[in-house]
Amino acid sequence: MKHIFVINPNAGQGKILDFIKPQIEEVCKKNSLEYEFYITKEKNDGLNYVKKRAKTGEELRFYACGGDGTLYEVVNGAYGNKNVQVAVIPLGSGNDFIRLFGTKEDYMNLDDVVNGVPVELDLIKCDDEIAINQCSMGMDAEVCAMQGKIKKLPLVTGEGAYYIGCLYALLRKFHNKFTIKIDDDEAYTKDCLFCFCGNSRWYGGGFMAAPLAQPDDGLLDFVVVEASVSRLKLATLLNKYKRGEHLDWDITNFKRGKKLVIHSDVPAAVNVDGEIKYVTDTSFEIVEKGMTYVVPAKSKFLKEREERLAKM
Repeated sequence: MKHIFVINPNAGQGKILDFIKPQIEEVCKKNSLEYEFYITKEKNDGLNYVKKRAKTGEELRFYACGGDGTLYEVVNGAYGNKNVQVAVIPLGSGNDFIRLFGTKEDYMNLDDVVNGVPVELDLIKCDDEIAINQCSMGMDAEVCAMQGKIKKLPLVTGEGAYYIGCLYALLRKFHNKFTIKIDDDEAYTKDCLFCFCGNSRWYGGGFMAAPLAQPDDGLLDFVVVEASVSRLKLATLLNKYKRGEHLDWDITNFKRGKKLVIHSDVPAAVNVDGEIKYVTDTSFEIVEKGMTYVVPAKSKFLKEREERLAKM
């Protein structure tokens, strides 16, 4: 198997390339790996490169070396190719997907990453895009759009940018009239803050939107939060939402399922693993065992997964 490191040179505010490349070379030589580097040049360059290489049929492992945006590109390029595995070296400001498998510091033990355990994970299909972590529509996606702009500013963390984006959305994007249908349930129309679909648990720089989600259980976690409280009240709930304490709120509708279809009378923001588009109709649908993801060798997730599967 060939190990290909797809590096976003703009990660870590553009200071990461000289830091990470020697470390990767050292660990690959230590483990006698056949390896290559690919340095991305512009948006979607990584996606197109991974897609082209994946089509060759070679046994390949792509490492997304950057933030959540780099992972999005590698996942979408690799999707549909059984000869490909995906791994992560987290170099961005958010790195939300990896939280279920370990800390950023855990992942920077590169020996554990290259010797990680391949695990089949589910994915989310949103129209012609693929998410490995989450999708959302409404105010939350507007927060993500604003966060992407703000976190480019000096000294602003991913979490800080998310809070600033929340304040903007509270003022400007509070009400969203959505018609929602989950699996074979009857469709319903609600004034919503947002509709969230989680394959894993965290997003937005550490907000636990789907605290019960498991990315390998064949189900997605759908969280619909209604806009039936005041802005002031919602602002006081933000930290509880961050801690994942929102599933039993009166304004929260929580259900696990396979597919959610959503309609808005006016174009609304949709967030697909941090990538934003505006649509009136979309769907979030599971792709079971859609990708082989490499979990670091010492991750607690591996033992927890083994125990979970033994109970099934």
